Amino acid sequence: MPSGESHPDPRSDADLVASLNAGDFRAFEPLYHRYRDWVIALAYRLTGNHEDALDVCQETFAYLLRKCPGLTLSAKLTTLLYPAVRHLARDARRKRSRHAGAGDAALEGAIAAEGGPDAVEVSRQELAAVLAGLPEGRREVLLMRFVDAMSLPEIAAALDIPLGTVKSRLHHALDALRNDDRLRRHFDSDAS
Repeated sequence: MPSGESHPDPRSDADLVASLNAGDFRAFEPLYHRYRDWVIALAYRLTGNHEDALDVCQETFAYLLRKCPGLTLSAKLTTLLYPAVRHLARDARRKRSRHAGAGDAALEGAIAAEGGPDAVEVSRQELAAVLAGLPEGRREVLLMRFVDAMSLPEIAAALDIPLGTVKSRLHHALDALRNDDRLRRHFDSDAS
């Protein structure tokens, strides 16, 4: 997740948050550099718009600063930031759709970003269509698990839902992908 700082701060996130809580605002910069790219990528996936993703990033880190002093880091920082990014991205998407009538291109953006130059366009379109057909909760858990590489407990904490619900949503989402005729060939173990 690190953004490629030239001289990364060796302190842990917890140590940096403790410094922020103590009034040392220089501790903010290393946190920003560690998670900036992750926040922008997530915000872009959720909004489908680069400018909105940058705005969400700025608002997310402002939110983080407002939590200090008094911020308690009881999980990974991404677990704390995910709900803020999600909420801010939804607001940005609603605002943009009211003003421009734009559709939700977040899934297509995520698929395109993940697919890379060697991806087959038809497969990306099929996957985007299948993902778009999933209920929002299942789609969100699936993307958090496999795009954001979050653990099941982290997803549960970020969404403030029971771990069993996360497991159930992920199971049903994967089952829907496996059983969709458009994607079946990607799951066939006998495919050659």
